[in-house]
Amino acid sequence: MRLAIRIAALSLALLAGAAQAQDAVRPEVGTPLQAAQSLIKAQKFKEALAKVHDAEAVPNKTASETYLIERMRLAAASGAGDMATAAKSYEAIAATGKVSAADKLRMVESIAGGYYRAKDYPKAVEWAQRYVRDGGTSAQMQTLLIQAQYLAGDTAGVTKELMAEIQADEKAGRVPSEERLKLLMNATSRQPEGAAYGFALERLTTYYPKKEYWVELIASVQRKPGFSDRFSLDIYRLMLATGGMRSANDYMEMTQLALQADLAAEGKAAIEKGFVAGVLGTGAEAERQKRLRDLAVRKTEEMRAEAPTKEAEALAAKDGTALVALGFNEALSGHAPKGVALIDKGIAKGGLKRPEDAKLRLGQAMVLAGDAKAVGVLRAVTGADGTADLARMWIIFAKRKA
Repeated sequence: MRLAIRIAALSLALLAGAAQAQDAVRPEVGTPLQAAQSLIKAQKFKEALAKVHDAEAVPNKTASETYLIERMRLAAASGAGDMATAAKSYEAIAATGKVSAADKLRMVESIAGGYYRAKDYPKAVEWAQRYVRDGGTSAQMQTLLIQAQYLAGDTAGVTKELMAEIQADEKAGRVPSEERLKLLMNATSRQPEGAAYGFALERLTTYYPKKEYWVELIASVQRKPGFSDRFSLDIYRLMLATGGMRSANDYMEMTQLALQADLAAEGKAAIEKGFVAGVLGTGAEAERQKRLRDLAVRKTEEMRAEAPTKEAEALAAKDGTALVALGFNEALSGHAPKGVALIDKGIAKGGLKRPEDAKLRLGQAMVLAGDAKAVGVLRAVTGADGTADLARMWIIFAKRKA
């Protein structure tokens, strides 16, 4: 509405200028137009349209008079929500060649806003895109375009606009808006396994590392086709690190998986956190939970006592599998620098059945060690079975930790 008032004011200024020129506007045209402008200021847009109609009814109008009538009609119609009339007036005005580029942009902006307020979202998109094509740079109009596309159900359009905006922010070193990222995620939520949804969710978690974003990111990775069950413990590991453990069963399951993987120290740490959080140690399962904690403590002590022998055996082995496993256990036991060194040796020795898994373990150990080179190692991890996805989440976690 403010734009409509500004357009009317500009039209009145033109009217005053015309009165001094050879193509003077006659009083029978100028007077109702002045009245229309006053009514627009008072936000009485329908009454203003009636006054414009009075001016239009004057016979034998000059081209200048017709031009000014159309300008005032556009302003009044925009305010009244009669966008078809406003659009028709704009086309007539633009065709005269008398309108400056800046003035045309104001008119197009007014029409786009009017269509948006009228909830005619496809038309709002059409005029907002026209504004951009004509050189408009208003951030508000960009927002209107994206919201109109979203409300019109144009998923492809809103995804394209938001992706471009977010990538431009990142290229310029700016943090993308949380609202824009959420809008992109919502717009693409019908395809949660798609690239755009993952793009939005990963950036939300990177720039705004809230618990709910981590929970959804971890769940979305787990839902991907081909995600390997052998990474179940990895999922719990990230849940524990990011505050996403939801129930006693989560702590119990993670502890059991860690013990099965000969990562007793990690299992001990997980179950103890469950007791500290008050999730474990009460209710009907309290005794079972305490027994599992005792087992994790005992296994941790046993593995600590066996560590020198295990390390000697791993160093003497033909391949690096045992060194990688031993090094990862050391990293999870609080000895991350030593763990990194052992995993490095295992990878160098070679003969690994799953070399990408080993690179993932190295990157994870480096994150735990606070090594700034961890991100580079994790970025090099490939694999469609979950390794690359887990590596990306550890990159996000590493940046947050840093």
